[in-house]
This record gives sequence, structure tokens and C-alpha cells, in this order.
Amino acid sequence: MELKFNRGQELGREHRSLPAGLYNRLHLLLARSDSGTLFVPIRSMQYLAAVDQEEVIFVDGLGPRDIGISWRNFEVAERQDLSAPVGFVCIYYDPNGHEIMNQLQGEFLKALEQMQKRQPKSGDASIIPIDRH
Repeated sequence: MELKFNRGQELGREHRSLPAGLYNRLHLLLARSDSGTLFVPIRSMQYLAAVDQEEVIFVDGLGPRDIGISWRNFEVAERQDLSAPVGFVCIYYDPNGHEIMNQLQGEFLKALEQMQKRQPKSGDASIIPIDRH
């Protein structure tokens, strides 16, 4: 399935940080994606997040396929350990982007947690017989 999104005029940008748990969960789920792209419905806000290795975009699920907010330039190399936050650049294309962003980060984490719970547990396993002599 191919989805196309429209990137409008940039209205502003700011440097922000993402909690380690959110960033780590996001990339764990992305790594499990067969297509290299992860789509995360944020039902509480009627938004859709589309994630790839370079960017996370947020689109209003009720309107046209216009990008409202984009997260880019993740500063993974800057953090000292996996529990440290990750800096990034937040780009606004929606005039209400700042207000949306206040709620988005928390709701996005909840949507990722829900998505992770629904994923089937998988992996290779083998049973080794125990010699009980």
C-alpha cells in the first residue's frame, strides 16, 4: 500500500527532546515492520503518524493528507546511554501546531504502547530434551 502526504509551507521549527522510552519503543516497533515504515493511528486525537528511519510525520486523520507536524534530525549519537532523552527538530506546517504538540507526544506514546501490546510474540525457539539418567 502506498500513501502520499502533502508537505506544505514550513511555519516554524523548534528543538525538542523525546523521552528515551518513547524513542526506544518507536524504533523497536519500526525495526519489526516488514516494510520499513510504521503507521500508528492516534485515535484519541484522530491523527495518523507515519514513521520511517529519517522522520515521523503527523497527519490529521479526518482531513486531507497534509502533514501537520514533522519530527526530524534525531540526535541519537548525542546521548550517553539508552535511558537518556533524544533531541530532535520539530517542524510545524499547521498553524495550530504548537497547541497540537502539547498533547501529541503523550498520546503518541499511548498509541505506541497499545500497538506493542497487540503485536504477537515471535522468535525462534527450540526445545532441548533433558537427559535424566
